[in-house]
Amino acid sequence: MNRRTLACTAAVVALLGTATACRTDTTGSGGSTSAATATSGTSSGRTGTVTKKSVPSFVGMGLQSAQDTAQEAGFHSLKSHDSLGRARHQILDRDWKVCSQNVKAGTVASANTELDFGAVKLTETCPGHDQAGPSAAGGTMPDFHGRSVKAARDALDSSTSITVNDATGASRWVLVESNWQVCTQKPAAGTKLAGQPVTLDAVKFGEHCP
Repeated sequence: MNRRTLACTAAVVALLGTATACRTDTTGSGGSTSAATATSGTSSGRTGTVTKKSVPSFVGMGLQSAQDTAQEAGFHSLKSHDSLGRARHQILDRDWKVCSQNVKAGTVASANTELDFGAVKLTETCPGHDQAGPSAAGGTMPDFHGRSVKAARDALDSSTSITVNDATGASRWVLVESNWQVCTQKPAAGTKLAGQPVTLDAVKFGEHCP
């Protein structure tokens, strides 16, 4: 083999060695990237396990402000209810204020804990304690006197036939049932419920039963 052939052979071998080295380096670099990615993912996982939060005090706040404060504190599972037991929906949160909260202020709780605010309208006075709605537990007719028509309807089985009359005799339509209070009822409180129709006579809250 002459010198020229030997030189060409040596050049080819050198080129192959360089290519092999490049492939090895590339693989090594890729491995390092994968390891870094895995480490980053593990770090995120560790951060996600920190879920304990201190529950703020919400009583006395406007309902919308209370909800915003809860979310800023890390609590996002929120609901509210009518503290007066009238089964009203809090449609415009800024029109309501918080009277009670189901988790005591200062309690350290999981961030996924559901917070429930008892509320009344801004012009109303908070009750001493939340008023629970009437219940037909035990299969007997509850005493609905003074309760909202909406709360009475919620207490009865959904299949119950219910007639609501204006107790003043003015034949007004009872459209928003949470704004009307029951004056009289048939059947009477304590009657065994067996699917019989129910009749409620009611007036608006703020009016006197005849």
